[in-house]
Formats: sequence, C-alpha cells, structure tokens
Amino acid sequence: MPHLVSLHRIWDSAPHNAFTDLLRHEDRWLCTFREASTHGSPDGTIRVLESQNGSDWSDIAHLTEDRIDLRDPKISLMPGGRLFLLMGGSLNTADGRYLTRSPRVAFSEEGRTWTAPTKVLAEDHWLWRVTWHGDVGYAVSKLGEGSHPRRGFLYRTIDGLDWEWMTELILPNDTWTASETTLRILSDDTMVALIRPDWIGVSPPPYTDWTFTQIEFALGGPNFIALPDGTLWASGRTRGDDALPRTTLARMTRTSFEPAYHLPSGGDNSYAGMVWHEGLLWMSYYSSHEGKSSIYLARLDLGN
Repeated sequence: MPHLVSLHRIWDSAPHNAFTDLLRHEDRWLCTFREASTHGSPDGTIRVLESQNGSDWSDIAHLTEDRIDLRDPKISLMPGGRLFLLMGGSLNTADGRYLTRSPRVAFSEEGRTWTAPTKVLAEDHWLWRVTWHGDVGYAVSKLGEGSHPRRGFLYRTIDGLDWEWMTELILPNDTWTASETTLRILSDDTMVALIRPDWIGVSPPPYTDWTFTQIEFALGGPNFIALPDGTLWASGRTRGDDALPRTTLARMTRTSFEPAYHLPSGGDNSYAGMVWHEGLLWMSYYSSHEGKSSIYLARLDLGN
C-alpha cells in the first residue's frame, strides 16, 4: 500500500498556481506550472523552478507571451539532450474574452534560458503532453471548443516544431472524444493512452489501430508512468463517494485504473508530474486544500 514519505509546498507566490509537471535532469529537479489570477483567467504565464534536493527550490525561468494565456506546461528531454516545454496558448481579446488557441513550444539547453514560445499546429488545437520514444515524440491534440464535441488526433514529431498527423482516436461511445491524454510506450512497444474523462487506449505499432476500455473514474489531469518492473501507476483528479475532488494515485493496467492513495488535496487540484527516482515516486501537483491554490512536491513509497 502506498504511503507518504514527505510533502512540501514549494510555491504559492501567484494568486493561482496550478497545472504542474516534473523532470529529473542532470542530478537536479525541474518543476514547471502555470501562474495566473484564477483557474480560468486569460493571464497565464509559465514558471520553472529548480531544486537539488526536492525541498529547496529556486525560480529560474518565467515564460510569457503578450495577450496569450499560457497553461498546462509539460517539460521533457528531447533525444538530443535539449529541454522541451509544451504549452497550451489561448488568444484573448483586450478585455479578456477567449477567441482561439493553439499549442506553444519552447526549447532550452539548461532550463534557465528558453526560446520564446512558438506556435505549432493550426488554430483550435491543443497538444497536451509529448512522450519521446527513440527519435520520435508522440502527443495527442484535443481539437474543438464550446458545445462542439472534441476530437483527438495522434501526432508525431522529430524536432518539436513540425508535427505529422497519424490517426484519430475515436472512442466507442462516439459522444466524447479524446481530451487531455498522456501516452506511454511500454517495453514491448505497445502504446498506452490514459484519456480524460475515463478511457484507456492501447495500440501496437504503428499506433493507428486502437482498442479502448472505459474505466469507472472520471479523471482530470491524467498522467501515468511505467516503473522498471513494468507496473503502471497513474494519477488524476477523481471524486470519491463523498463527491469531493482529490488528487489520486492509482494502480493501472492496460484495461484498469484502481485508486490506491489520495494525496493531501482538495478543491481545485491535481495535474501531477510523476518521476520514479531511487525507489520512490516523486509527484508534483497543485491543490487548494490549505486555502490557496499552491504547488506541492510529494515523495511516496509504493510498498509491495
């Protein structure tokens, strides 16, 4: 049974701090997240923190774009060793009304100095998280806003700038298509997708023929990782029998999601980064259970 080894609130400087990701790189930790006035305000910017030990954190980068709400940053290491930051970017009117969106990308050699956010794909796309495998990065873009049903498209890239369409993820019920999606490629080269709200998808290479299983829990901010022993652990915002939202850690298979532990959380929360390091699961996430939406770093022992 998982248990909490340590928990630190590592950032709460902005009125609203949310939507995290975590990376272990060159013997240090990098954590990124969105800062803004509120969860849905049009003034989002991206912060990057650095730590040697996971307890003491330094502010090393702040990415902004005029009139663009930057949100949901995902940090990863490209095959060539360059750091890659993938973000959503929403365009708003001068008085804050939403107009459209498209993904943004930025690059860095060390995490402190980043290129300016660069728009990729067409309007209304939102590439949500990239997973690198060999020389290729894979990501699902959720397309569509408002009352029109979203569509989910699988893309691939070599350089993070040019994205090639691969297939559309069409879920069995045909009423809600892929939204926020995390992809992982397992040791047998099978691609697995954890999809908001409540789906797991599986595909063999070349990742154009998918089967889907609906799970019992509606997720927000889905993420998962494969441990060295091949087991899968997932996270996301769920609601328990009391209907309260919380950041949940779950055992996962290619067809199941079984909650195993609820992190200290509540209210506006979730969107975790997950890293396996020295026998412990490290998770960044945000929560407002202590009164203000803040960034937390947890270390967990997963037990047997």
